[in-house]
Amino acid sequence: MAEIIQEEKGAKGGKKRPKKHSTNIDMTPMVDLMCLLITFFMLTTAFSKPKVMEIVLPEKVKDTTNVKSPQVPAARTLNIILGNKDVIYWYVGIIDPNKPPIPVINKTDYSKDGIRKILLDKNKELFKKIYELKEKVKKGELVMPNDSLTSEIKKLKSADDVGPIVLIKAEEDCKYKNFVDIIDEMAITNIARYAVVDLNPNEIIELAKFSK
Repeated sequence: MAEIIQEEKGAKGGKKRPKKHSTNIDMTPMVDLMCLLITFFMLTTAFSKPKVMEIVLPEKVKDTTNVKSPQVPAARTLNIILGNKDVIYWYVGIIDPNKPPIPVINKTDYSKDGIRKILLDKNKELFKKIYELKEKVKKGELVMPNDSLTSEIKKLKSADDVGPIVLIKAEEDCKYKNFVDIIDEMAITNIARYAVVDLNPNEIIELAKFSK
């Protein structure tokens, strides 16, 4: 607040002199503004939580001389190859010219009737178990906190021995967005076991047939 000057009447015939008052600043509006700002920053900080994608990576092995690679059953192996232009190639089994017949490579996309439908069909037993568990908790038939529910789902996935083992592979011109999308599909369809691996030479040869 600016300094207030008020004129005073002097003596008769004398000159009028201004009267000076002390400066007074009202801080009440500033306190209210500060409280509003604190509330605003507290709310925006709570709402803007970073979104993370949880990926389980294998443990690092220091001595690899006597370590054997895990044996994956061919009947349960679902190979997903991410191509360019949002195209997905998939086949079941292992491509080995020395072990005919060579699996047929199929072509699909990222729609709900594409790769998601394929994953749900291969993983229908485990997906049904997890879906029924979530429905019981949702309807109140089973009282269980979120942490316990997550733990039970992990147990179901760990005990699964019939679902697919998905091997995710990508071509050089694949988009990063496609990789994120396929990891999301693993979570949506409740795939218990999946890994990201490189393309092998036999797959590259078979994929080259699609471009002809």
